[in-house]
Amino acid sequence: MLDENRQARPRKRTRNAADTRGKLLTAARIEFAQHGFAGARTERIVKRAGSNPRMIYHYFGGKSGLYLAVLEDVLGDLRKEELKIDVEHLEPMEGLLQLFDFMNRHFAANRHLVRLLSNENIQKARYLKSSKRVSEMASPVLELIRDLLLKGEESGTVQPGLDPLYVYVMMVALNQFHLSNVYTLSVIFERDLDTPEWRAGQHEAARKMVRAFLAA
Repeated sequence: MLDENRQARPRKRTRNAADTRGKLLTAARIEFAQHGFAGARTERIVKRAGSNPRMIYHYFGGKSGLYLAVLEDVLGDLRKEELKIDVEHLEPMEGLLQLFDFMNRHFAANRHLVRLLSNENIQKARYLKSSKRVSEMASPVLELIRDLLLKGEESGTVQPGLDPLYVYVMMVALNQFHLSNVYTLSVIFERDLDTPEWRAGQHEAARKMVRAFLAA
């Protein structure tokens, strides 16, 4: 019985550590998305997570480390979801459009990702530059697009010579710009760009643009 208890304690400590770390990441994701790095406060993060400041230093080394972990976490979620899309059995054009549709849904459902990326761009990717994970997360997605483009080129359905990175950036821009600028655009044009109806119309128009651009 004593041996069983000794084995159970490390597992429990591991679960508790993972739970604490996860709660801190979730709370920090909200805080950094709302206030940016400079405006975020660790006091609010630990209060929301039900933890204490010591745990931030224990798991992340401080506020900067926590912020970088949040960026890596949200980008990692995006990459994992992208790679779950089963498009290899589809016609190349349809596979590329399915990826485009996924981006639309993911960005709309994860506004914190849009805000976090906007905030990090303001800082000229100061913290992402120190990440060892970001480049590794990006490469599989470009490979997926590259494969679809090559198959489309071979079948004569996609125009030849397209750069996968150009295509990816175009897809992201068409799915993200209206979200990252929704408030200013709504005020400037006196129309609510945050309604489901407007977003659906924008996506339909953008999808047609992507198809027209990719088509041979």
